[in-house]
Amino acid sequence: MFNVSVKGWSLDKDLQIIQADVLMTAFDSILIEEPLCIDVGLPAFLYSALHDTTPNRFAPADQWERMPFFVCGCGDPECRGFSFVVRHLAEEQLELIAVEERTNGTHRELEAHIIPRMAYCQQVLAIGEAYLQFIKGLDYRPYFGATVKVVEDLVHQLHQLLRSE
Repeated sequence: MFNVSVKGWSLDKDLQIIQADVLMTAFDSILIEEPLCIDVGLPAFLYSALHDTTPNRFAPADQWERMPFFVCGCGDPECRGFSFVVRHLAEEQLELIAVEERTNGTHRELEAHIIPRMAYCQQVLAIGEAYLQFIKGLDYRPYFGATVKVVEDLVHQLHQLLRSE
């Protein structure tokens, strides 16, 4: 099955990014297991539970829905990113495809997994909620100024989706 664990949340005050230890697995495959920047790609990760996504780690910050879901601990998606294509399929499933992005806008597929959509939504929503809880009361000014608002909106949309199912 699909699982995402984010632990050890911290704010880098100088860089104004949120970092944590990320473990993402799909069935028997470990997709991510390392400390990373959480907030740069979180809006795209949440968005992927609602819409098909294709990443572009070289996109400007205001194209938040195209960011890799997790990026290098320095917070720069161009440095290194964990990029995924998400395709929503029939029968309440989605395809999660780990990709390696290239500077010319193409990507190479590394591995793909078919995941129940609701299980994916629940995992992604939990990360969004944990982020919102973590940042409460922090002196936090992300590079993309609308990050918190976008995350709040997407968390709300996911709650509505899960209630309707």
